[in-house]
Amino acid sequence: MRVYYADDYVLAGHHFDTTRKARWVADSLRDRPLAGLTLESPAPLTEAEVLAVHDAGYVAAVRTGEPRMLATSQGFEWDAGLWPMVLASNGGAVAAARAALADGVAGSLSSGLHHARRDHGAGFCTFNGLALATRAALDAGADPILILDLDAHCGGGTYSLIAGDPRVWQLDIAVDAYDQYQPAGHHTLDLVTNASDYLPRVEARLADLERTGPAFALCLFNAGMDPHENCPIGGLLGITAAILAERERLVFDWCRRRGIPVAFVLAGGYSGQALPQSALVDLHRLTIAAALAPL
Repeated sequence: MRVYYADDYVLAGHHFDTTRKARWVADSLRDRPLAGLTLESPAPLTEAEVLAVHDAGYVAAVRTGEPRMLATSQGFEWDAGLWPMVLASNGGAVAAARAALADGVAGSLSSGLHHARRDHGAGFCTFNGLALATRAALDAGADPILILDLDAHCGGGTYSLIAGDPRVWQLDIAVDAYDQYQPAGHHTLDLVTNASDYLPRVEARLADLERTGPAFALCLFNAGMDPHENCPIGGLLGITAAILAERERLVFDWCRRRGIPVAFVLAGGYSGQALPQSALVDLHRLTIAAALAPL
């Protein structure tokens, strides 16, 4: 299984989990390797590829730092490393989608994707790698595509970019109302407030798709670990590592049973007093281990 990572994923000077944890996870995979996994460096996106999804003025702001308020709209201080960082990490999301179409499963250690809009960033997300990967997969002939968003927060940025395309479905289950939106058509958003309802809601939505959805050509899985009860940004009391491990098993088994190629990214997950860096890394490794597991 190809998993994409490059040191440029953490190139920005702004020090925060979203701009650093890809290296933490990559280092853990080198120190504690998982059988069947290869780390590969993706090609960074070109500016032209980003412009297929994002506004030219916003893209120029991220590249140059001006206007500064637009360049920092995702919440990071701007420096010259931000531009190559987001080209690399979003390039990894696109590379994972293409690799999954060829191999059945692939991933990227990318995060900071699903809140970004066409003309500005938001919520630690600069460019929307889910929408960019969707565009690349559609261009490669994959149709229809499922975006499965299990980050703690709602994926309103992604919805704003794909809602008008009948070839794209979005299944979004959140535990925090940030970036909430009103879905229409074949898109769904659930806001779970009780941990005991979390796995049943995931199972029910997947079962609904199995009954009523099309034969998806690709699933893009935004595998957030921020629902964990100890996560300081978005965590829900009662959601444990065991629950998140079962969630990952459910997702990858569902895709395998239906023969759906799946590409994953790390999405949210933040260290803090109750969730040290090592524990956060172990949570993200749950996704990778489940992707590697046989049916």
